[in-house]
Amino acid sequence: MNPRRAGGWLDALLVYGQPRMLSMLALGFSSGLPFMLIYSTMSAWMRQRGVALTTIGIFSWVGLVYTVKFVWAPVVDRLRLPGIGRLIGQRRSWMLLAQLGIAATLLAISGSDPGAHVGQVAWLAVLLAFCGATQDIAIDAWRIESAPMREQGAMAAAYQLGARVGLIVGSAGALAIAGDQGWARSYATMAGLAGIGVMTSLLIREPQRIVPQLAVLNEQRVVDWLNQRAHWPDGLRHAGAWVLGAVICPVLDFFSRYGLQLGLLLFAFIGTYRLTDFTMGAMANPFYLDLGFTLKQVAIVAKIYGTIWTFAGIIIGGIVVARLGRMQSLVLGSVLVMISNLSYAVLAAHHDANVTGLATVISLDNFAQGVHGTALIAFMSSLTSSSYTATQYAVLSSLYALPPKLLMGTSGFVVHAIGYPPFYIYTTLLSIPALVLLYLLSRRRDFQPLRAVAAA
Repeated sequence: MNPRRAGGWLDALLVYGQPRMLSMLALGFSSGLPFMLIYSTMSAWMRQRGVALTTIGIFSWVGLVYTVKFVWAPVVDRLRLPGIGRLIGQRRSWMLLAQLGIAATLLAISGSDPGAHVGQVAWLAVLLAFCGATQDIAIDAWRIESAPMREQGAMAAAYQLGARVGLIVGSAGALAIAGDQGWARSYATMAGLAGIGVMTSLLIREPQRIVPQLAVLNEQRVVDWLNQRAHWPDGLRHAGAWVLGAVICPVLDFFSRYGLQLGLLLFAFIGTYRLTDFTMGAMANPFYLDLGFTLKQVAIVAKIYGTIWTFAGIIIGGIVVARLGRMQSLVLGSVLVMISNLSYAVLAAHHDANVTGLATVISLDNFAQGVHGTALIAFMSSLTSSSYTATQYAVLSSLYALPPKLLMGTSGFVVHAIGYPPFYIYTTLLSIPALVLLYLLSRRRDFQPLRAVAAA
């Protein structure tokens, strides 16, 4: 092997030892923890309490709160919280507020019963999703602003590693505690673990924001708008100026950099990239239970056993992004996810609660999603402007989640109509549109600067 090339791969691996990468791990954990407590963990609780599959599928639409976070992202991006914002900084203060909200809501859920009061639990889940989405807005902005572009692949991987640990704790850990001590104790324990995010927000540094000249030109639009409306009441002028600067300027910035046609093509690709794994995710735990596995088996085999493959997929995904470029890593992620969904179809067709088979399928799925998610996060991060980091990334991350979550809500009806084996074949085919759009992007000359990080 070429020594210089080998050294490049080693450098790409050693970057994970930097202090900000370790901070990113902890923040990733805090981001991932509430996610499964809304989705698959809650679906297992509901299934045990006799809630119908169709209701469980519809309940997954609670996660749509995450997909509309762009609505209040400008507030998080531009508004400094009074008092605490001045004390610890804008990004950290929003993180801290959201994390305290997550802990309080999880405590409230721990005292509820989805079988008897599904409506009450649904409203609490909406509040939990709102706090989780607000935390994500601030964390994503901190991640992008705290590291140069050449390290965004590693930052995305560190975020994914931490998030995966949070997802595992919020699923396998919560299921294991529920199996031994009940669901109330399980969700109360998760509320305590939200303190990891609180401590991290208090210890990390606030990033320094760098505003390029283009943002200054955009802000000039706000000045001109105010000058043209000098006769308006002050309150109305300031409200309109805030909406223009915080909401409209980020959109104008994005399309001024990429153009309307390429910008819309990028939106279409991002919106279809994760159709497969989101759509199959809502039915994962009901599938395991319907196949005959116990809660403890799901917690130990389906989650913990596959952890090493999750970490391997995320680390390899970060290295692939850094060394081979974003387009190749995006293709690789899609292909791996398609293979993992086909393996689920094979397991479902055998109708056998085989622990070894389940462990193999879960390990492949975890590895695939590690590469898949890291590649997409790095790609979206590269599209944002440092002037509107939180707002633009919130729009892009909402965009990648909205179509899959709308489709995910119908997953219970699809399983009820055709069964599990055809369902997993159906979810596999959902990856094809994104691959077609990625091919169209690769044929465009104006897409070429977005291709490789390795050259940088």
